[in-house]
Amino acid sequence: MAHDLPGWVAELTDPRRARTLDELADRLVPLAEHAIDVSRRLQAQLNELNDPFKREALYGRVERLKARAGEALEEITAEIAASGDERLERLWADWAQRAGTGERDAREQDLRRRLDRDVVPVLARSRQDVAERVAARSSAALEDATETLLTRVEELAKAVTDLITEVLPLAREGLVLASRISTLSAQARKSGRGPIPDGLRDAGADTARAFDEAVARLELEWAALGARSASVRAALRAAEESAFSGVTEEMTRCVEELAPEHVRALNEAEARARSLFEEPRDAASGP
Repeated sequence: MAHDLPGWVAELTDPRRARTLDELADRLVPLAEHAIDVSRRLQAQLNELNDPFKREALYGRVERLKARAGEALEEITAEIAASGDERLERLWADWAQRAGTGERDAREQDLRRRLDRDVVPVLARSRQDVAERVAARSSAALEDATETLLTRVEELAKAVTDLITEVLPLAREGLVLASRISTLSAQARKSGRGPIPDGLRDAGADTARAFDEAVARLELEWAALGARSASVRAALRAAEESAFSGVTEEMTRCVEELAPEHVRALNEAEARARSLFEEPRDAASGP
């Protein structure tokens, strides 16, 4: 919906409606300020558009990917370790329910010692083997993901550079126009007071038209550049998330492939542990 300004705004700001030299000079000053403002806003937007592609930002993006991949690997490693600990805790709970208080007091220290000697190392080796193989696959996936990320950022940086090269002259055009307007305003003030000479009136009208056209282009470019900047930020974020997802997907596949082998190791360790817990019963039922 259009919102029109009060009629007096144009009456007081349009150089073409000026009746005296003072009025012409006064009305040209805001035009110069406006041209400078829109040019600076456009330049600031170009700088903002270029910021994500500076060396520091690129380094930070890669380091962030590595840090997130490291955290995901730590979570998986912790889950692998927890799987063995949960087995042992469940065994202890089962044994504690079945054993009497006297048996628990008499045998717990010996059982823990034998578990630490015969069972825990088996679990530790399985855990370490799985963790190392997941880490190796994750490292390779991270290297590939980083390379893909850098390639995509480089392609996007080239497109942004081309855009900046195209738009930057427009931002400078506004500053050149502002200088032209300021010069005309100064000329009007030096011409004294009273009616506006035809030459200055024509120059003022031409300058006002040039201002309207230039500012319209700059404002349109500024709006379009804002939308483009949002698209670039979204693309960078998507590239980063895609890279991280590629690493975590490879971690997940690796864990799924190694799961049967790890579960088999857990079952064997549990069977060995149960045999230790059952030894007193076997001895009691023997000849």
